[in-house]
Amino acid sequence: MQDMVTTLKAGIRSARMQRIMAALLAGVATAAGAQHAYPTKPLRIISPYPAGGTTDILARLVGPRLTESWGQPVIVDNRPGGSTIIGSELMVKSPADGHTLLSILTSHVIVPNLVATPYDAVRDFAAVATIAGTQLILVVHPSVPAHNLQQLIALAKSKPGLLNYASGGSGTVTHLTGEYFNMRAGIRTQHVPYKGSSQALTDVVGGQVHMYYSPPIVGLPHINSGRLRAILLTGTTRLDALPALRTAAESGLKDFVVNIWYGLLAPSATPKPIIEKLGSGIAQILALPDMREKLLSQGMTPFISTPDQFAALIKSDHAKFAEIIKKANIKLER
Repeated sequence: MQDMVTTLKAGIRSARMQRIMAALLAGVATAAGAQHAYPTKPLRIISPYPAGGTTDILARLVGPRLTESWGQPVIVDNRPGGSTIIGSELMVKSPADGHTLLSILTSHVIVPNLVATPYDAVRDFAAVATIAGTQLILVVHPSVPAHNLQQLIALAKSKPGLLNYASGGSGTVTHLTGEYFNMRAGIRTQHVPYKGSSQALTDVVGGQVHMYYSPPIVGLPHINSGRLRAILLTGTTRLDALPALRTAAESGLKDFVVNIWYGLLAPSATPKPIIEKLGSGIAQILALPDMREKLLSQGMTPFISTPDQFAALIKSDHAKFAEIIKKANIKLER
């Protein structure tokens, strides 16, 4: 009798264990199936900038192509304010299922080095894919008696603090690029912040300010008309539109590189298979000839990378700009 009871209990335990294992396997299969079927609903791309900005434009270029590939609508949700913090925090708090993304640029790793943010710019985000890249052109007003890098540095050293440069505001990429240039060139030029890049460029063209680190798309018309003089490129390659203009390295200024990148992020807990599917989908879109042409028309080039490569870039630039901000003693109050 005792043997029968023992056998019966063992059978009950075995059956219970089988039910538990079946439930666990079913859960794993369901999760795997959900990831395989991704996306299962409309995607939302949050842009932490106003409508019409570059991150907004890029999201609206990529969105329709994702819809064509996956059959789900892509909605661009502009959430500007708080130096991109409002939109970024909203994305971090969204479900980590790959259906909410964030369209960002290099400023994503700059802002947290200047002000306190309710998130970590590296740990709380999963890198999905880069979309486009560009660089800046150091331009001067024609009244500045310098036609190349060596002449500009010599002028700045002969009159410390006399030359000034405009930026789109304190803490922006153009501001930090100016401080980075000062460090690498061993000179001192004065920062003149504006409330936006448009007015900054206008005043350099008008001669109120000496220099500006201009995105190609807005600087090229003024360079071609002679209203501004191009000194160098901040990237590592020359521009097709200005084939004779040298990079900083070619001009003799080593270790001075500032590239502007744009990309998509997801919440950090987003499953890796979803991240990889997103990254692969974006890469395929960027490889299309007409997409390349559209980006070139915006003064940018396609920038294809894997999620891991993008994550490494974010980490590297976060450290790079943190060092610039610390050495230049840049402070920003919200």
